[in-house]
Amino acid sequence: MNKVMKEMINTLLYLLGVLCLTWFVIAFVGQRTEVDGSSMEPMLSDGDNLIVDKLTYRFKDPERFDIIVFPVYNDNTKAETFFIKRIIGLPGETVWIDEGGNIYINDERLPESYGREIIMSGRRGLFIGRDRNNPVVLEDDEYFVLGDNRNHSTDSREIGNIHRDDIIGRAWVRIWPFSRLGFLKHQ
Repeated sequence: MNKVMKEMINTLLYLLGVLCLTWFVIAFVGQRTEVDGSSMEPMLSDGDNLIVDKLTYRFKDPERFDIIVFPVYNDNTKAETFFIKRIIGLPGETVWIDEGGNIYINDERLPESYGREIIMSGRRGLFIGRDRNNPVVLEDDEYFVLGDNRNHSTDSREIGNIHRDDIIGRAWVRIWPFSRLGFLKHQ
């Protein structure tokens, strides 16, 4: 009976340790998230499952072109939705977009090899940062983000700038579908 009791206690302690480690990993190291929508195509597609690296930004600041995950709150329901977008503008920078969809950071054209499309003029939020005379000026803790699929993305043009404290982490690896399994290229 004593041996059985020791085995039960050891098993319970083991399970408790596994649960604590799992909680620690989910809270501080990484979490799974699913892409909902087409705003990051062709890089990420609707239904892709990702692991988000929550640890890196505890030691360094986000960089331009990082693909980040952050919450957006609905004013009506206070429900939380997680968005996945690419960082374009960094703290302290000035951002504007010309009629051809070119992005300018501090009046220098941003070279990019993805997400390049002419932004449709009927799009809501189009004129935020759309004029050299009326650019978006980022504060010390703000980031300007865009989806790669610019005409089908709700991003900083509509929801505003993202504060550093709101960034959950960096999209790190795609785990589903298996045919596209792998680490994500940010730059």
